[in-house]
Amino acid sequence: MHSNETISQFSTIDAILQGIYDGPATFAKVKHYGDFGLGTVNHLDGEMLALDGIFYQITNDGKVHIITEDMKTSFATMTYFKGEHTATLPKIATFRSLQMWLNRHLGSQNFFWSIRIHGLFPTMKVRSISRQNPPYQPLAEIIQTEAIFEFTHVTGTLIGFRCPPYIKGINVPGYHFHFLSDDKSKGGHVLGCSLNGAHAAWGSHKTFQMMLPNEQAFRHADFSVHDAETLQKVE
Repeated sequence: MHSNETISQFSTIDAILQGIYDGPATFAKVKHYGDFGLGTVNHLDGEMLALDGIFYQITNDGKVHIITEDMKTSFATMTYFKGEHTATLPKIATFRSLQMWLNRHLGSQNFFWSIRIHGLFPTMKVRSISRQNPPYQPLAEIIQTEAIFEFTHVTGTLIGFRCPPYIKGINVPGYHFHFLSDDKSKGGHVLGCSLNGAHAAWGSHKTFQMMLPNEQAFRHADFSVHDAETLQKVE
């Protein structure tokens, strides 16, 4: 199913938590499921975001690269962005305040929401993870060596999702944002930000589908227990 209504996902967030960093899906395949999304690249090689149909990789040196169709992903969440609802944001001082504003304006917590915010960010704090090599360590261990970047007065776009609470183990409940600057020189997984003069668009999604890897690591993994505490730490 390929429609504006659908959120399409490759693998699961618990697979990433357990260190399953190689997936079979090429970005040639992923692009058929949306023009907007986020995730990572095989080997957990940085942060991925898709904006207007172009896929970007932010590596742990902070640089932005264009993802080629032959590259693969171990986790991605995609949709066709429509953004039926729009608003001009007030001046917002913290990432938490942004989420509170969105909670007042988005609809039901039980739907999926895609969110795109463009504007001036007086402060922006992002992270990216370094490429991993087998044998892979769990995400909670390698996150301690993440590269963190802080920018001031940067113009760019936040792209992200708010997922419902019952999605735990599959995706990230609540908000998950990645950032890309307008000049395509910086970005990453958002840890904090402030906004001044930003414009937001968002839309709901009531259809969700998953493409699961068939690799041995995934087939034999034990997902019977979801480590919510670790997910909160790494997100």
